[in-house]
Amino acid sequence: MDRLTAMQVFVEVAQSGSFSATADKLDMSRAMVTRYVGELEQWLGARLLQRTTRSVTLTDAGENCLRRSQQMLALMENVEEETHSHDGALRGQLRITCSMSFAYAQMAAAVAVFLKQYPQLKIDLNASEGALNLVEARIDLAIRISAEPDPTLIGRVLAPCTSVLVASPDYLRAQGTPQLPVDLAAHRCLSYANFGKSVWKLQRGDAHAEVSVGSHFSANEATALLQAALAGGGVALQPTYLANPHLRDGRLNVVLPDWKLPDMAIYALYPSRKLLSPAVRTFLDFLVERFAKVPWN
Repeated sequence: MDRLTAMQVFVEVAQSGSFSATADKLDMSRAMVTRYVGELEQWLGARLLQRTTRSVTLTDAGENCLRRSQQMLALMENVEEETHSHDGALRGQLRITCSMSFAYAQMAAAVAVFLKQYPQLKIDLNASEGALNLVEARIDLAIRISAEPDPTLIGRVLAPCTSVLVASPDYLRAQGTPQLPVDLAAHRCLSYANFGKSVWKLQRGDAHAEVSVGSHFSANEATALLQAALAGGGVALQPTYLANPHLRDGRLNVVLPDWKLPDMAIYALYPSRKLLSPAVRTFLDFLVERFAKVPWN
């Protein structure tokens, strides 16, 4: 039995909760997936998965095996990359994650530029609004926007993340332009389902305002709210990396330009300094250089 392959199959089953989904992803038959898991269980002398007609869950032994298998697979990837590093080429697969809006606005283009320099490397980008567990999902690098990143992770700041309130010219002509934060209460506001949904905080000099907004439309993703604002749906809180192109071409206007929203930062996060592969280190250095001068300003 190829034990590394068996570990890879087991990890995929554990993460997806499905033998069929694992078979599709790894391009093998469901029977072969079952065989690999069974042989791994036989080799370890323990049941790793509880199987029912509706679900696949880990046993206690399976939890331990999952963690160790992920470590073994990550170590093998590092060995392969370091073995070939003498020729200057990066090989293997790099797994990164970021929000959907940042993937759309910045990260997809950054990855494309990076891969032109390292064509033998493969990158898997998980664009998701959920906070993935980097170890369990085998994520090498997470790009997250936060005021306070996860303290259990190592982080490097890539760029500031400034936000603005925006609305379309048509909306403002029809509904009027807010002059003070309190005026927002009378407007149709587009808000995040999982961040600042009902209260927006603003600052102008020493003056602070917290506005309870009536959200007529909320979403868990910034580009959805951006499109709603462009369609005249109301006032939206947007990161400048998304809003600036539309502000420049006049499709959106800044609302309350004298008032600032809380600043955040764009972080590159990873589990440990010691286990960074050459590919992760090189890509991280590339991102630091690329975002040293904020490209969307």
